[in-house]
This record gives sequence, structure tokens and C-alpha cells, in this order.
Amino acid sequence: MSKQVLVLNASYEPLSLVSVRRAIVLLLREKAELLEATQQMLHSSSCSMPVPLVIRLVHYVRLPHRRVPATRAAVMLRDAYTCQYCGDAPGRTNLTVDHVVPRSRGGSHGWENLVTACTRCNQKKGSLTPEEAGMSLRRKPFEPSYVALVLLSNPVAAARWEDLVNGSRETIRPIPIGATP
Repeated sequence: MSKQVLVLNASYEPLSLVSVRRAIVLLLREKAELLEATQQMLHSSSCSMPVPLVIRLVHYVRLPHRRVPATRAAVMLRDAYTCQYCGDAPGRTNLTVDHVVPRSRGGSHGWENLVTACTRCNQKKGSLTPEEAGMSLRRKPFEPSYVALVLLSNPVAAARWEDLVNGSRETIRPIPIGATP
């Protein structure tokens, strides 16, 4: 069974990933409609329904701009677990988070100053700036949107959302509760 369900706003904008249990509660309370489901079925004493993959809220929910804290996990997710100096992807355990402008030189601990680096590149750079170390960044660091990180954290949900958005919304028909997908 899928662990997470993609929740879309009424405008089809991705909002979050929720548990299957939370998605079912939203569906049963008629606060959301089922857009895509697995072939697996959930059964209770009174009804059966497919396991949801993508649901859409019935009413538009206005949310304030959500800022994502610059954590190690979020920086690595943004940088696709790839060293931003050499382009190597050695795996999570051999990656570090590097301050482009070192903290000892007044660099901040914000999105625009943090990148993922392999251990070798981080040690080579040390407390120097990339220019002083003769290294260059493959991509300028930036603050990702909350929605981007939600989609990056679940590539399967991201692909489903992209299919829904690229297809005509008029052809998307919600799956009635109790029907098979």
C-alpha cells in the first residue's frame, strides 16, 4: 500500500502529502474527491474503496506563503543528492552540507549560501570561498518553494501530478467512492 497520498487544492495545485488514513477521512467527509487510486481495495463492514493516490480538495484552501527551513535533508533534496562542485552522487552518507561563503568569513546559514558537497570537495574547499579554492558551483543555490520540495520528496506523486496537469482538466473525472478505478 502506498504510504503517502498527494493532496491537490481545488485549483490542482499540490498542497501536501498525507497518509492514506488522512486521505480516506477527507474523502469520507466529502472534503476531497478521488482523482487517482491503486488497484488495491480497502474494505470495511459497510463499504469498499480503492486506496487513494491523488485526491483534490472540493473547496479552494488559501494558504499563506510557506517558507521551508534550510535543513540538511531539505538542502540535499533540493540538490538531488548531488555534489554541487563535482557533480558526483556518492550517496547520502558521503555527502555534506557546505557553506559557499564559510561561516568563519561571515557567511549565513540560509538557502542562498548552502549547497550539497561530497566529502572530498568539502575538505578541498575548507574555509575558502569557491573562487579561492579554484572550484565552481554547478548551480547557484536558491530557496525552493514548499510545493517544489513536496514534489521532490515523492517522485511518484510528482509524476502523477504532472500527468494530471498536462492532461486536460476537463477530461479528469473524479472516481466515485465505492467504485473501482
